Amino acid sequence: MSAREPLRVALLGAGVVGGAVARHLTQRADDMAARVGTPLELVGIAVRRAGRDRSALGVDPALFTTDAEELVTRADIVVEVIGGIEPARSLILRAMEHGASVVTANKALLAEDGPRLYAAAAECGVDLYYEAAVAGAIPLLRPLRESLAGDEVRRVLGIVNGTTNYVLDKMDTTGAGFADAVEQAQALGYAEADPTADVEGFDAAAKAAILASLAFHTRVAGSDVYREGITEVSAADVAAAREMDCVVKLLAICERTGAGVSVRVHPAMIPRSHPLASVREAFNAVFVEADAAGQLMFYGRGAGGEPTASAVLGDLVAVARHRVGGGLGPGESSYADLPILSMGDAQTRYHISLDVADRSGVLAKVAAAFADHDVSIETVRQQLVPAEDDGEDDDEGAVPGAGSGAAHGGTRTTGGNGNARANLIIVTHTATDAALSATVESLRTLEVVRGVNSVMRVEGF
Repeated sequence: MSAREPLRVALLGAGVVGGAVARHLTQRADDMAARVGTPLELVGIAVRRAGRDRSALGVDPALFTTDAEELVTRADIVVEVIGGIEPARSLILRAMEHGASVVTANKALLAEDGPRLYAAAAECGVDLYYEAAVAGAIPLLRPLRESLAGDEVRRVLGIVNGTTNYVLDKMDTTGAGFADAVEQAQALGYAEADPTADVEGFDAAAKAAILASLAFHTRVAGSDVYREGITEVSAADVAAAREMDCVVKLLAICERTGAGVSVRVHPAMIPRSHPLASVREAFNAVFVEADAAGQLMFYGRGAGGEPTASAVLGDLVAVARHRVGGGLGPGESSYADLPILSMGDAQTRYHISLDVADRSGVLAKVAAAFADHDVSIETVRQQLVPAEDDGEDDDEGAVPGAGSGAAHGGTRTTGGNGNARANLIIVTHTATDAALSATVESLRTLEVVRGVNSVMRVEGF
């Protein structure tokens, strides 16, 4: 291909991200051409509805079309920012069949059907780039795929959803309740009208699957990721974390052990001294631990039109350079094919709050339940409950989670001797999640335990 022959770019989607991409391609055409080595010609923008006023984008109205299937057949590079599974998947596959390289920001599609797309790209001899699918403008995937290609990544730990980080940050810094914090996030545009994908952890789980696949050279699907959201994180949980000099964050945790790969998303307490604890508002940050490189941290804006467009444009320039030079970038690397471990095999720690009878022998019985499951206790703290506070239990301490046992199911049982009671706060040493979960279930059966107030995992120590 001549260095002066334009590369035809088709854009699928003209929303917040697509609009920003179109605007930059139009306004910075000369700069882009200089970086690529040939002009980038925007040949069309696929939209769902024709006739809407899109003059603010500053592009030729004749470029808009509702015929996305035809558009992708006449492009050298297709940029997909419509999201969702279909028609995005079919359009990407059609584009590849017609020889187009693809840049996408579609984390849900990659987590669900990534291997099929990688295989199609290899078969058709085209690039598939997706930096914008995780952490917005933060350059994260390319370092994992290229810069650390000669190293062995052991762990990826991070905050990859700006909405949940904003909500938890406000609960910690202002004392806001969960519902109020979500309303604030919606008012600022950080959360959708229906925030389910964010607050239930689906968004973070899709990103974790992509990160783990790249980091560990193993195919990890979204369904392989253990997931808990933040909907049940209470003010009491946030206060308990503060007493430990910790904060609550929704973490994506990808780990490689001798047994295989563990990938999970859930809220956890982390010490305020940990760099992730200082990640505020809707920002994202990811820690990568590798054998030779040691610890690396990537930080920045993880969402929004402009930050995500920055990542899309970075991929577009990279792919365009490959087209000009006649080569391809790195494809899927899944040679390791490591086993995917269950959540029960994950190594973690628990913070457990118990409502117990205040009488002799209680601590011994509680400690015995931990010993029965080979779980070691790190710290124990008791808080007496004043008599005037004793009475009907409320639901303030509803236990978070909806998955593997330990971090859900806050049903209270009655027991003890009279009304004398205390709160017992226990932090464990590291153990398997299965052992910790079984311990919590055993605690619920003890007659000296009136109820399990809350259970939360502890990370980052």
